Amino acid sequence: MDNPRLDYLREKVRKLPLEPGVYLMRDQGGTIIYVGKAKALKNRVSSYFRSVEKHEPKVYKMVSHVYDFDYIVTESEFEALVLECSLIKEHSPKYNILLKDDKGYHYVRVSPGPWSKITAVKQRIEDGSTYLGPYTSSFVVSQTVDEVNKVFQLPTCSKKFPQDFRRGRPCLNYYIKQCMAPCQGKIRQEDYMEAVSNAMDFMRGSTQDTLEMLKGRMEQAAQAMEFEKAARYRDRIQAIEKISSHQKVIFSRVPEQDIIAFAQSGDTVCAVVIQYRSQRLVDKQDYLFGEIQDLEGFRSDFILRYYSQRTEIPKNIYLDSGFEDFELVERYLSERAGRRVVLHIPQKGEQLQLVQMAYHNAAQRLSHETARTGREVAALDELARLLGLGYTPSYIEAYDISNIGSATIVGGMVVFENGRPLKSAYKKFSIRSVSSPDDYACMQEVLERRLKRYYEEKDTGSSFGRLPDLILLDGGKGHVSTVEPLVRGMGFSIPVFGMVKDDRHRTRAITSDGAEISIQSTRSAFTLVSTIQDEVHRFTIGYSKNKHSKTSFESALIQVEGIGATRAKNLMKHFKTIKAIREADADTLRQAPGMNTASAENLYRYLHTQDAQEQNS
Repeated sequence: MDNPRLDYLREKVRKLPLEPGVYLMRDQGGTIIYVGKAKALKNRVSSYFRSVEKHEPKVYKMVSHVYDFDYIVTESEFEALVLECSLIKEHSPKYNILLKDDKGYHYVRVSPGPWSKITAVKQRIEDGSTYLGPYTSSFVVSQTVDEVNKVFQLPTCSKKFPQDFRRGRPCLNYYIKQCMAPCQGKIRQEDYMEAVSNAMDFMRGSTQDTLEMLKGRMEQAAQAMEFEKAARYRDRIQAIEKISSHQKVIFSRVPEQDIIAFAQSGDTVCAVVIQYRSQRLVDKQDYLFGEIQDLEGFRSDFILRYYSQRTEIPKNIYLDSGFEDFELVERYLSERAGRRVVLHIPQKGEQLQLVQMAYHNAAQRLSHETARTGREVAALDELARLLGLGYTPSYIEAYDISNIGSATIVGGMVVFENGRPLKSAYKKFSIRSVSSPDDYACMQEVLERRLKRYYEEKDTGSSFGRLPDLILLDGGKGHVSTVEPLVRGMGFSIPVFGMVKDDRHRTRAITSDGAEISIQSTRSAFTLVSTIQDEVHRFTIGYSKNKHSKTSFESALIQVEGIGATRAKNLMKHFKTIKAIREADADTLRQAPGMNTASAENLYRYLHTQDAQEQNS
């Protein structure tokens, strides 16, 4: 740390009270660069200037620029939270969470008649069309356009009417009742435009108003004995009722609500807010943040920053997870809104589905930023939540032990980076200190050797010089209870978990040294862990079989006159593979280290006599 003011700052901290309040970090020019709240000012502020090298990057950078700090004592922690929000809004400090909405606008375009089409567009131009909007969310516009075209059976193809009447057969949408097929020339223009008008009323108004209007027109058509028209109204009513009850993207049973979820990849976090007003989805907003390691603390800060910038706060806010200041934040939002605001963490039903939808949108946005798939982002994030890590394990090492008798005991290490195998980092271990099939002792040896190599190579930042975010062992809690004390004893705080298989050798759960954690209900995490367990088993058993065949081959070579244990080992070391030795001629064999002409000829005859016998048999 190159901050020359650290000693001064540490001395000033000693004079702080153990009372709640707000602290303001300032740079050399006096600008406020960070505002925070504390239950006990002395304890919280002193943590910034203690063990500075262990801070996460963003905090480390902030502390390096702190020249001085001020503080304000409050009567309660809640008052500190209110004051913190007010000061952040006023000063917009550099190192606090600042939300910027740089979205463009989006529109629903209804092209000019007499055969209008409804589409989603990014710009409004003077072309005679009718435009609904602007909306800040392209997501909402595209979803709405898709639904109204289905409900009112409007065409989404590129055909132009009446030019393309009766040119070819109708497309699939006609047969699944998602298009009235004006291309067949059987729909009257006034009936078609009435459907377009109904669709526009539906997008502008509430679902219930549209249903009542359509029901009235259906009854009028039936009384006038226009049964075909009445049937069309009936189909539209049924379609609206169907999507209202099943399509949670557009409609929700809770009239006013926000849905908030977070996805994390490494130290990058995406927050997504989906807004429903009058039961209709009206907007989706997403925000990206870097250098975030404490997701729980970030979740609280984001919610405070987000709603401190808004005059409208819904009665219900649904979240993907809780955080430490849950009740304080709920109280703050209620006082700011002037009525009760409730924070929920749904466990089942429609609201849980909506939270999951927000989460998948966040994971998808992250995938665009990190060149990974949304499934990979979701898998690592789900795994972090299941294991209670508080961060995304982007670099995972997995270990397995394999033995074919006591003569061939090996260990394997595979690495997954950002949810994908990093084969260049795979490692093989020949067990040295254990002579009997003792998986626990073998696993201990492998991990001890690996972690010792970290101290030797840590300056490189790669291979053994890089520490994993998570260690997974192919085995149960016995493996974990054997390895975890070793890892802690060597000064590392890396979380260690076991991967447990069922009777059919399929992944069942993850275990700590205490209890098992079921992962089968979280599909993405389950698939990832199963893939890791299968890969480390494949890699280790492959190494074990290969080494066993080499050991057996070395034992066979010793039977040849003039070939002892040393020459057999030298041959394997020189030629690398059994195949290369078998394919070598006598002269090539003679050139291997420690070999002579007689031994080479004896070996050549032995190998080729053996090959001939195998072919005859």
